Amino acid sequence: MSVPVAYLAVVLIWSTTPLSIAWSSETVDPVLAGWLRMGIASVLGLGLLAIFRIPLPLHKRAQLTYAYASLGVFGAMCCTYIASRYVPSGLISIFFGLSPMLSAMLGMKLLDEPALRPYRWVACALAFIGLGVIFTDDVVLGRESIPGVILLLMAVCLFSISGVLVKRTAAQIHPLAHTVGALLWSLPGFGITWWLMGAAPLEIEIGNRAFWSILYLAIFGSLIGFVGYFHVLRHLAPSTVALVTLITPIFALMLGHFLNGEPLTVSLWKGCLLVVGGLALFFWGHRFFDKRVVG
Repeated sequence: MSVPVAYLAVVLIWSTTPLSIAWSSETVDPVLAGWLRMGIASVLGLGLLAIFRIPLPLHKRAQLTYAYASLGVFGAMCCTYIASRYVPSGLISIFFGLSPMLSAMLGMKLLDEPALRPYRWVACALAFIGLGVIFTDDVVLGRESIPGVILLLMAVCLFSISGVLVKRTAAQIHPLAHTVGALLWSLPGFGITWWLMGAAPLEIEIGNRAFWSILYLAIFGSLIGFVGYFHVLRHLAPSTVALVTLITPIFALMLGHFLNGEPLTVSLWKGCLLVVGGLALFFWGHRFFDKRVVG
């Protein structure tokens, strides 16, 4: 799979993932829905490994890579699933827009990447101001949304840390094997969390929206999406991979509005545009400022 094709697949899948998560948790316990998703994807992934005769490395570095990746698969996704009960699905992509900035900051410490230039700090401030604008919108976020907001912030942090740590291991593992290893590592975490939260029984009606959403997320969101993600992560810097979040918030907001009846207020759009604008400045500001310096 070429890097551009994998990158496009990740963009499309991540744009539809927030709404699919919300739908899969409508009639199924959110942690259980996430566990089912990862479990189905693991079984399918193991089958594909056998069909294509791709080895699943089990050496120490591989296991460390899977463990780091599971911070994003289990940690970030578990928080996101639970948060979907408290916040509109479109906001999930906006919150994850912070990941490129967090990835770059972590990259300075863990990957010896260059220090952030002043305009990048301005970009970070702009994005956080955008979140602040969204927080002031009582139509989108009320007091009952506070747990979801906290969980999403935790999810973004775990997702960013996971990407940087995976890059740090520099393990040359096939993307499909990498995905399956991470999925298998995530299963105990989902199971333990489900048990600690009361072990809600599985109640799912075959053929309803939750059922199809879980299948979609298992096949595309977990398997194809993570394969594409880990593939591009091997070839690009974590902060560049996270550029996906520049594109997905707009699509996710529109899908949530038209397909799930979620509100689209002026404050929400302003906040979203500020976050996206901050991301644009973060990644492309050097073109403007470098020209100014040369001039």
